Amino acid sequence: MAGYRKLSRTSAQRKALLRSQVTSLLYRGKIVTTEAKAKEVSKIAEKMIALAIREKDNFETVKVTAKVARKDANGKRVKQEVDGKKVTVYDEVEKTIKKDAPSRLHARRQMLAYLYPVTEVPKDGKGRKKKTKEIDLPAKLFDEIAPKYMNRNGGYTRIVKIGPRQGDGAMEVLLELV
Repeated sequence: MAGYRKLSRTSAQRKALLRSQVTSLLYRGKIVTTEAKAKEVSKIAEKMIALAIREKDNFETVKVTAKVARKDANGKRVKQEVDGKKVTVYDEVEKTIKKDAPSRLHARRQMLAYLYPVTEVPKDGKGRKKKTKEIDLPAKLFDEIAPKYMNRNGGYTRIVKIGPRQGDGAMEVLLELV
C-alpha cells in the first residue's frame, strides 16, 4: 500500500499543490478543499507545527549596534555635503535581535524549503505595489502558532465535512487549525 495519496497528479503537480495548500493553511488558519487533499495537507501541516513547537524557545536575544540612515519628515534620506560630494548621514542605533540556535535555524530553513513565500497586499487599491510586504511564515509558526499548541500532543488540525461539491460531487471539507 502506498504511503501517500497520489491525487491523480504527476509528482511535480502534487508537490506544488500540497505546498501551496499547506502555505495557505498556515497563513490563513483554514482552507476549503476536498477530503483526500485535506488528509494529505493535514499530515504535512502537523509535522511543520510539531517542528515549530520543538524549536520555539531555542534562541537568544542579542543587542547589536547598527548604522541607520537619518531620514527627514518626508521619509527621504538626509544628505550632507562632504568634500564637494553629497553623502548620506548615518546614525548608530542599538537594536535587540533574536539569534537562532543551530537547530532552530535548521528548522527555519526546512520550513522555508517547503513553504511558498507569502506577500500581503493592502486592502485599499492605493500603492498596491509599494506597500506590499513579505510575510515571514516560519516566524509566524514560532511566535504565534507554536505557543498556542504548546501543551497539546498532536492533532493541531481539524477536518469538518461541508458536503458534496456542486460540479463533480467530490466531498468538500473545511481544514482548519484547532
